[in-house]
Amino acid sequence: MTWTLHGTHAKEGDLVQLVGLSHKHFLITLKAGATMQTHRGVVAHDDIIGKPWGSKIQSHLERPFYLLQPSIADLLSELPRSTQIMYPKDVGFVLMTMGIGPGQHILEAGTGSGGLTSVFAYYVGDSGRIFTYERNEQHQVRAKKNVEMLGLTDRVVFHTADIESGFEETDVDAIFLDVPNPYDFIAHVKDTLKSGGFFGSILPTTNQVSKLVSELRAHGFQYIQVVETFFRYYKPEPDRLRPVDRMVAHTGFLIFARNMAFLGDDEGIFDDTEESSTN
Repeated sequence: MTWTLHGTHAKEGDLVQLVGLSHKHFLITLKAGATMQTHRGVVAHDDIIGKPWGSKIQSHLERPFYLLQPSIADLLSELPRSTQIMYPKDVGFVLMTMGIGPGQHILEAGTGSGGLTSVFAYYVGDSGRIFTYERNEQHQVRAKKNVEMLGLTDRVVFHTADIESGFEETDVDAIFLDVPNPYDFIAHVKDTLKSGGFFGSILPTTNQVSKLVSELRAHGFQYIQVVETFFRYYKPEPDRLRPVDRMVAHTGFLIFARNMAFLGDDEGIFDDTEESSTN
């Protein structure tokens, strides 16, 4: 199985998306001779294999579907999950802010269902590596299946372990903690993250954020940012363009910082409050 945004036609083994007129999405891996059963009829995989992307596919009831390549956002929303997966609006901001890219070594803790793991693995490319820690074995099993479904297993090293005793890796490019108490592990983050490397975390409440910011400052992290993202769709009707009735508002606070390991103890903590308020 492969998931890719390259090529012009669907091939056997591709992970594809079928979208009906009701906008209901179906993700399937193409296999010769297989079928997809839906309330809108049966779709034969053989009728999809070899078709150009964007083709109209009909079920045996002559109900239409459209053949598309799923995006990262589509995959995140459709992945089987045992825990809540981060929203695409937050994931995209994390990727940009932490500079995630090809060849990097990224460490995360709190694998959950493997949504963010999969996104990181996609963006670091074949030469990058993701080291992910999860103490719940059942969650880790689910995450492994999701990463495997996307064909990204070779880029991920799974650790079923608690992070209280630290991490096995050193000098990684970035660390993201999706755990309830990231402030308890900042000393370990400091030891593992390369000098100047990116730290990120997500938390639901302000009191947790305050504790994390205090620990980051106490360990010499600088350029601390606390961000909340909001996302709103509009109805795409030219004559009555307006916001949809509901929007994705607060999903969590994103916290970012840089590991300034080269700072000596006598240099003190740089107060970036004034600069942060203008960014």
